[in-house]
Amino acid sequence: MFVLGIDSSTQSTKAVVVNSEDGVVVSEGKSPHPPQTEIDPAVWWTACGEAVRQAIDQAPGPVEAVSVAGQQHGLVPLDSGGAPLRDALLWNDTRSAPQARELIERHGADKLAERTGLVPVASFTLPKLAWLAENEPHNADRLDRVLLPHDWVTWRLAGRPEQACTDRGDASGTGYFSPASGEWLPELCREVLGGRTPRLPEILGPSDEAGEVAGLEELNGVVLGPGTGDNMAAALGMGIGPGDVVVSLGTSGTAFAVSDHPTSEETGTVAGFCDATGRHLPLVCTLNAARVLDSTANALGTDLDGLSDLALSAAPGSGGLSLIPYLEGERTPDLPEATGTLTGMRGTNMTPENLARASVEGMLCGLADGVEALREVGVTVRRVLLIGGAADSPAVRAIAPSLFGVDVHVPEPAEYVALGAAKQAAWVAAGSEQPPDWQLRYERHEAGDVDSGAEVREAYRRARTRVYGV
Repeated sequence: MFVLGIDSSTQSTKAVVVNSEDGVVVSEGKSPHPPQTEIDPAVWWTACGEAVRQAIDQAPGPVEAVSVAGQQHGLVPLDSGGAPLRDALLWNDTRSAPQARELIERHGADKLAERTGLVPVASFTLPKLAWLAENEPHNADRLDRVLLPHDWVTWRLAGRPEQACTDRGDASGTGYFSPASGEWLPELCREVLGGRTPRLPEILGPSDEAGEVAGLEELNGVVLGPGTGDNMAAALGMGIGPGDVVVSLGTSGTAFAVSDHPTSEETGTVAGFCDATGRHLPLVCTLNAARVLDSTANALGTDLDGLSDLALSAAPGSGGLSLIPYLEGERTPDLPEATGTLTGMRGTNMTPENLARASVEGMLCGLADGVEALREVGVTVRRVLLIGGAADSPAVRAIAPSLFGVDVHVPEPAEYVALGAAKQAAWVAAGSEQPPDWQLRYERHEAGDVDSGAEVREAYRRARTRVYGV
C-alpha cells in the first residue's frame, strides 16, 4: 500500500509517496512559496496541487491515504462563504507583539501558561486575532471561521465541508487551546475579538479519518487523515521516544521532545504543545537558524560549503567572536525587534574563518539553550537528533556535539515533516492502535570536547546578557 504525506511549510510544499510497510519514499514532488510573512492561501493550494501531481506521476502504484502537515500558528481568517478575508499571517510575522504583551499584562504569564501551555508571543495565533480586531475591525466583523494553515489545506482537500478539522498538535500552538483537557478555549478568542465568536475546527484524534478527498482530482476518493503541525509531524516521522531531543535547523530553529504529561513554564521559553500521537511535545523555538548561515555565507562571498570549510578552519570560540544571531528579531528570548550583534571584535580576530565559525556557534548556542530549557522542565536528554537543511553542513555536524554536550545523531536526509504526515496517513488507513514502526537510519557524532563547548556557550551567554539583558 502507498500513502501520501504533504508538508505545507513556510518556503514550499513538499509531497512524498511512501510504502506504508517500511516507510521507504518512492516518489516526491515540490513547489515553492514566495518568501513572505503574509500570503494569499491560494498560493498554498496551487503549490499543493503541483507537488502532489509530481509525486503521483512518479509513484509505482495508487495512493490509498493522505495527510497534511503544515507550518504552525498562522492565521487563516475566513468569511461566511469560506473566502479568506485577507492574506494569512504566518508564524514569522511579528506585528502582533504589542497584543501578545497586552495579553500577558491582562492575564499573567503564569496563568496563561497553566491554562494554554503557552505564554503569548507574536508568533502565536491568538495575538494575531487581537491584532486583526484592533487594526482591521472591518475584517473582524466579517470573520466567520479561523483555521491554521494545515487545517485550510486539509479543508480544501476535503472539498470545503461544512465542518473543518484539526488535531491536538496544531491546535496546541494557537494560544486558545487547553493541552490538559484537549479542548478549545473559545472565550479567549471572544475576548480579543471584542465579543465576536468565530467557528473553530473540530479536533480529531491522532488516527481519526477526516473523510475522503473531494477537492483535488488526482486524489479524489482517497482517505484523508486529520493532519498536524510541522514539528509534530517531524517527531512522528522519526518515531522519537524518551531521551530523544530533536533539534531542527530550518528557517526557524526548534528543539523538542515527547512527554507523557503536559508542561507549562511561565517564562514562555518552553511551549507546552501536544504531539501527533496523543502525548505532549514540549518545544523551544528560535526565529533564526539556517538563515544565519545563508546570510553569513553571502556576506563572505561564498556558498554554504565554503562557509563550512572556513568554519572548520577556525578554533572553537572563533578567536573571541560571538554572534548573537537575531537577524529577524527573536522569539526565544522574546525580542521581536532585536537585530543580530557580533561582539568581541579585534583587529587580530576579524578573519573570514572566525566569522564563519561564529555564525555556526551562534546559531547552535541558541538551540543549545533551548535543549537546556527542556531539561529544566523535566525532559531527559540522552541524545540529540539533528535535522533540517543546516544539518547537512559538515561544520554544523562537527561543532554541535560539544555545544549540546551529548551525542548527536544525524538521520539520513529526508523530508521528515512530509514523512510524518505519510506515517499518519498509513496509521489512519490501517485503523491500528499505534502508528507504523519505520526504522530510522542515522550517522552518529560523539559529544567529544564538552569543556570547549561549555566555554563557547558561556561566552555566548555573556554577550547576549550584555547586549539584551537576558
